[in-house]
Amino acid sequence: MREYDFVIVGGGLFGSYAAVYLSQKGFSVCILEKEKELFQKASTVNQARIHSGYHYPRSIATAQISEEYKARFIKDHAEFINDKFTHFYAIDKFNSMTDAAQFERFCNYLKIPCKRILEHDSIKLNRLESLFETKEYSFDGSQIAKFYQSKLEQAKNIEIKKRIEVKAANPFNEFWEIEIQDIDNQLVTRIKTNKVISASYAGTNGILNIFGQKEINLIHEITEIAIAEVSGFGAAGLTVMDGPFTSMMPFGLSGKYSLSSVSYTPHEISKNNQPTFSCQLKVKSCRPDFPSICDTCIAKPKTNFAKMEHQIRHYLKEKVELKYAGSKFTIKSKLKASYIDDGRPTHVVKLQENPSFYCIFAGKINSIYEIEKVV
Repeated sequence: MREYDFVIVGGGLFGSYAAVYLSQKGFSVCILEKEKELFQKASTVNQARIHSGYHYPRSIATAQISEEYKARFIKDHAEFINDKFTHFYAIDKFNSMTDAAQFERFCNYLKIPCKRILEHDSIKLNRLESLFETKEYSFDGSQIAKFYQSKLEQAKNIEIKKRIEVKAANPFNEFWEIEIQDIDNQLVTRIKTNKVISASYAGTNGILNIFGQKEINLIHEITEIAIAEVSGFGAAGLTVMDGPFTSMMPFGLSGKYSLSSVSYTPHEISKNNQPTFSCQLKVKSCRPDFPSICDTCIAKPKTNFAKMEHQIRHYLKEKVELKYAGSKFTIKSKLKASYIDDGRPTHVVKLQENPSFYCIFAGKINSIYEIEKVV
């Protein structure tokens, strides 16, 4: 029975960063990943926004933690950052939960750049209470994934086990004895560790149950990020908020734009602690306690691009053209408490001692460093 200092369940960005960080401290680490490759879900299927706080005027905590780690994240991943565009935030005249004066005060409180704009070549202002020039970048998720995969492969004290399902876990003499099964050949083996970190995001509660921990109250959504080729807009991004609005911005270094909408990005919502969706009736390999990849699933939703485009066009002048270039689907999970203030905190807690169990429930990508405070 192989023994490791740490076993990490989940090979997305947060789990991979934790593994690299711990290996650099001299610990032996084993990553257990259910898919054929790492970084197959939410780590690379998102709008690729490096949050600077602007997005969360109703959650100071989320805004502050986004801003706290932004400079470090950009420095550590400089070659994968798109900082060659101007991002505009806008307040709609109708149905917004934040007005222009509140947004301005919020930015001043956080000491983040925010300048009112009275006209723009590509953005219509007739529907807007106010338009602000801000400073916010995007990252290239696919390149960051390759960057961390290279780091993991180079580390001599990290072992990655793919296509693995955790079947059982028992505490014994201050160690976890973990039973794992190879999904392809059904071979069952056991590994041993004193410390486990769950970094399985949408599958968090399934792992918590196996290790005898209390579930986190979560809500899950099957979401779509639409990708478009855009002309006539220049090097810019536009986010209309705060409410049922929309955003269009450069998608990392791809040369394309991501398009999202509070109304049309979610396709189905599950209010169960584990992600339970109607499409799972068609695909038996995707279970609430063991969710699969939406992006390559035969039962994934039809695109909402046409609806997203119609919504964003309320704010774009006629010269701006959008051409559909595909969509990315994944399960997006959030704390139920986040529905109050729209916050997205990163939840890193130690739930048990000897043998130790830690849970990472990820918020925003630039908060990967939160693990360093707890482990």
